[in-house]
Amino acid sequence: MKAQSKWQSNELATAFLEGVRGAIPAAGLQLDVMAHIIHSWRPEPQRILDLGCGDGAVGRFLLNRFPAAQVIFADFSEPMLAAAKKQLAGQPQALVVKADFSSASWLAAVRDHGPFDVVVSGFAIHHQPDQRKKALYAEIFSLLENDGLFLNLEHVAPAGPAAERLFDEYFIDHLHRFHQRQDPTKRRDEIAHAFYHRPDKAENILAPVAEQCAWLRRSGFDDVDCFFKIFDLALFGGRRKA
Repeated sequence: MKAQSKWQSNELATAFLEGVRGAIPAAGLQLDVMAHIIHSWRPEPQRILDLGCGDGAVGRFLLNRFPAAQVIFADFSEPMLAAAKKQLAGQPQALVVKADFSSASWLAAVRDHGPFDVVVSGFAIHHQPDQRKKALYAEIFSLLENDGLFLNLEHVAPAGPAAERLFDEYFIDHLHRFHQRQDPTKRRDEIAHAFYHRPDKAENILAPVAEQCAWLRRSGFDDVDCFFKIFDLALFGGRRKA
């Protein structure tokens, strides 16, 4: 039997939403770059899929930027889906669906809402084994309209141990500043200990961004590139040419 992911627990979902997401370095710039690519390559999208949506942060940003679009928010975690529904209450152009992309069965939950002009994902796909990532990229390609695009904002593998340490220390600095705004007594060593011993760390299956771009090309995507990268955080993707 497949082990239950820790991301299906209320404790981890709450810890991430309240204590981690707001500390992600350059989060606003990442979303601005994403929106710029969509504006340039697929202006006025009608159907957007936010895959592994969490509480819908990425999809909600795009809904504000593209108010004419219908946005499908898909996740497998009940606590995250509940958080998304709460955030999206009263927005008729938003639809929240349960979909577990650890297997191809997730397609049944979203296929009738497509094909999509844009598929996005934010810090979700890196929990899948590499073979599953490759299959998932091909499945996403199959859901896109001609000239539709896929953008993945993701935690990727570092170049090596030295680069990994650079990112870890950089992220801990951001976490510390974030938590100090709420509690000025919060110490950096406390934050570092929690970061290095976080319960979800074992579920991270990181792949180099260059390899993932190669997988996208093999799935049929054109104009594939890494559009933004800061240490182990990257925005990459491509589009399905007509």
